Amino acid sequence: MKATDIVVNCWGLRFMGRTFPCSVGRGGIIPARKKREGDGATPDGVHRIVGMLYRPDRLTASQLPDWALPIGPSDLWSDDGRDPDYNLMVRAPHPWSHERLSRPDPMYDLILLTDWNWPESVPGRGSAIFVHTWRGPRRPTAGCVALAQPDLIWIANRILHQTRLIIRR
Repeated sequence: MKATDIVVNCWGLRFMGRTFPCSVGRGGIIPARKKREGDGATPDGVHRIVGMLYRPDRLTASQLPDWALPIGPSDLWSDDGRDPDYNLMVRAPHPWSHERLSRPDPMYDLILLTDWNWPESVPGRGSAIFVHTWRGPRRPTAGCVALAQPDLIWIANRILHQTRLIIRR
């Protein structure tokens, strides 16, 4: 493991010598080979951070690295295995099942995108495995890793190109 790795287990997240409380999927952390769309589980393994999205109406660009990209009301994430754009960001209107990235709650105000089932996605293998703001301490996600927003912003500003997301059971 490297000092720049983000290491997650069901008890917390470690990064750059600090430990943060976090939440994982309601289905727990499972072997990546068992991950399926809608199971609510967080896949174990070594993942890459491949992008960062934020709500410019709630966070300012100056709070984040210059490679963070703004999202708006038309931005969605496809979660339908029949969709040719499965597990990709798409724009409204979109005829397939999807998640709205501009949510009324703060969960997706800042999103770290992972390479889970990307760039060549396998339909039904799981989509939208992000690192985002939590609903509250120990409140499970649908399969993502979630943290308090100040902690997520602190981490986002220290991610390097070689940073890996290591999820352990």
